Amino acid sequence: MTSTAEHMRTWRGPAILTYGFRPFFFGAAVWAAFAMALWVPMLAGHIVLPTAFDPVSWHAHEFLFGYLGAVVAGFLLTAVPNWTGRLPIVGWPLGALAALWLAGRLVVTVSASFPPFAVAVVDLAFPLALAVAIGREIAVGRNWRNLIVLGILAVFMLGNAVFHWEAARGDYAAQGYGLRTGLAAAIMMIAVIGGRIVPSFTRNWLVKRGGGRLPAAPMQRFDRVVLLVLLVALLLWVGLPVHPVTGGTLLLAGALHLVRLARWAGHRTMAEPLVSVLHAGYLFLPIGALSLGAAIMVPQSLGMAAAQHLWMGGAIGLMTLAVMTRATLGHTGQELTAGPWTVVIFAALVTSVLSRVAAGLWPAEASLLHGLSGLAWIAAFAGYAILYGRLLLRPRTQE
Repeated sequence: MTSTAEHMRTWRGPAILTYGFRPFFFGAAVWAAFAMALWVPMLAGHIVLPTAFDPVSWHAHEFLFGYLGAVVAGFLLTAVPNWTGRLPIVGWPLGALAALWLAGRLVVTVSASFPPFAVAVVDLAFPLALAVAIGREIAVGRNWRNLIVLGILAVFMLGNAVFHWEAARGDYAAQGYGLRTGLAAAIMMIAVIGGRIVPSFTRNWLVKRGGGRLPAAPMQRFDRVVLLVLLVALLLWVGLPVHPVTGGTLLLAGALHLVRLARWAGHRTMAEPLVSVLHAGYLFLPIGALSLGAAIMVPQSLGMAAAQHLWMGGAIGLMTLAVMTRATLGHTGQELTAGPWTVVIFAALVTSVLSRVAAGLWPAEASLLHGLSGLAWIAAFAGYAILYGRLLLRPRTQE
């Protein structure tokens, strides 16, 4: 039987098409930096893109469904072969998926020149093709326990479709059902997948160091209860975003996820930023839930947009950057440790998120803080593309 390594070595084309994480992590990082480089002058009124979306909706769509869609693809196309024992998608089929993702980014950006339905079809072709590919691998490999991931991916795609529908109607899609559905799916994915990998990677690292407290095993009864509470809170937030019951349930979910995170012994990982950043990324999930809950219950406490960025920039941004760096190092045969420049890009991402939240707290300084947040975000993802691009773009045998 052909092994994964042998399967990849038979490919004679570009090295970037030898594994799913390569094109999608590199593309996600480049797009995150480039789209933010467009957004900062757009926010200041210096440029106008030929998109049918209003500027804020374009910004929200391209970071949630554009950037995150690529990261999810890179992660799943790399993880599913490990889950199912089947061979990864490589070569031109992988290139075709990457081309569909890129086509979505281009057509949304110039969507003013096309009918809304055509734009939606092109943009949704990528997540649909990804779901079909992942679903086939799970079904053929009889890996039924991971159908939950496919279900979350389907909800994420539904959110994108609703976002397009709302934008086509002339609604402010950046605050619509589509965005909340997509963001809720993303947060649920972090809770489910992060709930597996954070304690597992932490345990592996601590065991190598020897002795001391280890993380609680993942997905125990407590974890299932916590996930259920989060699911209820997210469903309420999607449907009733400013209802007091939603606020109270988000506060409960945030508190429970703080307890869940505390069970993973993150305080013992400070010596290795590649592990501790996973805990920091997950920390933004309960902080975001608590902040959103507080913003609903006490509207003057923190603006909804600022609180929401704790999820979008913090939980999603930092967790995906952490996973991208670790997966790139691991799958290209490098030592699993964060060098000084990797720590810098992690710090830049945190700076970006905190600056954006601060803009909600101090509106008088919002212009300066938005600019700082954008520049720090660009530094984080351009930094990843520069630091890790050489690993992603050339064969493993040359590394």
